[in-house]
Amino acid sequence: MIIDNLNKHNDFRKNFDFVFFGLVMLASIFGIVMVSSAAPSPVKYTVVQMVALLLGLGAMALLLVLDYEHLAKLSIYLYGISVILLILVLIPGIGVYENGARSWFRFGSLIGVQPAEFVKLAFIITFSKHLSEVDDLIDRPRNVVMLLLHVGFLVGLILLQPDFGTAVVFVFIAIAMLFAAKINWKYIASGAGAIAAALPLAWFFVLKPYQKERIINLFNPENDPSGTGYQVMQSKIAIGSGKFFGSGLYEGGSKYNNFLPERHTDFIFSVICEELGFLGGTLAVILLMAIVVRCLVIGMNSRNNTGFYICVGVAAMFAFHIIENVGMCIGILPVTGIPLPFFSYGGSSMLSNLIAVGLVLNVRYRSKSINF
Repeated sequence: MIIDNLNKHNDFRKNFDFVFFGLVMLASIFGIVMVSSAAPSPVKYTVVQMVALLLGLGAMALLLVLDYEHLAKLSIYLYGISVILLILVLIPGIGVYENGARSWFRFGSLIGVQPAEFVKLAFIITFSKHLSEVDDLIDRPRNVVMLLLHVGFLVGLILLQPDFGTAVVFVFIAIAMLFAAKINWKYIASGAGAIAAALPLAWFFVLKPYQKERIINLFNPENDPSGTGYQVMQSKIAIGSGKFFGSGLYEGGSKYNNFLPERHTDFIFSVICEELGFLGGTLAVILLMAIVVRCLVIGMNSRNNTGFYICVGVAAMFAFHIIENVGMCIGILPVTGIPLPFFSYGGSSMLSNLIAVGLVLNVRYRSKSINF
């Protein structure tokens, strides 16, 4: 019994990625500190974020017990549950309409769940399984069509909310995973051409007026300084005011004059730069990109393709969120409401991000020895 326990302890020390886990914990704690500074009700929002962190750690521990291949075998059920959730959230009285989209389940005034955050994870698992099954036959037209339907149906349901930003995340994840699966370049080129051809149609028939205004004001926020350009202008002012070292934690000017909307959620990066300066903003980005790189390193050392694709999917999800969120805060990308992983306030976001980390740790726990 003692020998078995020692063997299990040694296996855990050997297979658990303490570096990856440490990076995630640093980012999560850093994020909670920033939420406590940026939120309008610091205690309430900090408690919610900490509870989400604890729940996420519990989910990570549970995922280590389950082999990710067993989860992949449940793909058809995970996909079915995802579709059901995305349909339910569209039904008035069940899904809650907020910020221009019906994308939330609300349980009281404090607890809200955005199902798309968890559907992302189910999609990464199911798409990884799908790619593993087609394997070297990925370039067959029938397989390509089925893969496109796999992602397209979910994206279509999300566009009905409408949540254009989240839909783009799904597309980005799918493209990254298809690229990792070495799909023929002719399909990638054809897809890029189809998207380019569809852009005019999307502009006239899909995008809502407020979404068009966000894109227009991306290039000229001064065009509507008190409307859609207001957030970007105030974000850039907050970032610039931080200079190199910042005004100090809990001392940001936007906290007291209330000029920056959504400062604890979508624009948390602006608060980091305002209070901790260029130094703090750079540290946050480096920390987050280190998490992305570690995901890819773990994927390259996975024991099979399913594990590799899971890691690529999670890395792509984090990378897109980081690029889009930072980009919209500094005014080079449109405002889409995409949160900054581990930093932006949101129980659903924090929990889903930690579950994604749990999937990657699961792959690492059952992988070859890692070289990094």
